[in-house]
Amino acid sequence: MSRIFGQIAQIGYVVRDLRASMEHWVAQGVGPWFYMDPVGLDHFRYQGVDSDMKMAAAVANSGDIQIELIQPLDDAPSLYKDFLDSGREGAQHVAYWSRDYQDLYDRALSLGYTVAQEGSISGGRFAYLDTEKDSGTVIEISDIGGAKGEIFAALRDLSAHWDGSDPIRRFG
Repeated sequence: MSRIFGQIAQIGYVVRDLRASMEHWVAQGVGPWFYMDPVGLDHFRYQGVDSDMKMAAAVANSGDIQIELIQPLDDAPSLYKDFLDSGREGAQHVAYWSRDYQDLYDRALSLGYTVAQEGSISGGRFAYLDTEKDSGTVIEISDIGGAKGEIFAALRDLSAHWDGSDPIRRFG
């Protein structure tokens, strides 16, 4: 538990092949997976500059921890592209969720954190803090107020009772 951010809610993996990664996790009994290809971003900024980055993403739960898989779909600037370009694939961030996103965002900035990338999906804001050099992974903060929080709770509940059928499902 972080005194600043709360409990880790998600571990995010950046991958080169979303489908193969989902299948890998399914083979380990984690699912069902819900994916979007491409993800509909309201907006996205990398290092303070607007970017038209395109990505595919999938989520599933392992208990209360959500696993997220992200595959960049183009060469637009993003931390995801940077991660793959450095020769890595795998765990890239841990995420903390908040129902009072603006308060958490402001608190992080007041403590000296800087935003490496940020955006919004269906009105749900997120920011990745530039912490990779210090902690080895990036910290993401994400707004789960409103519909996003309800959807994530429903997906968690589905995984708790998943019987192994229909392991990969398109979302949206």
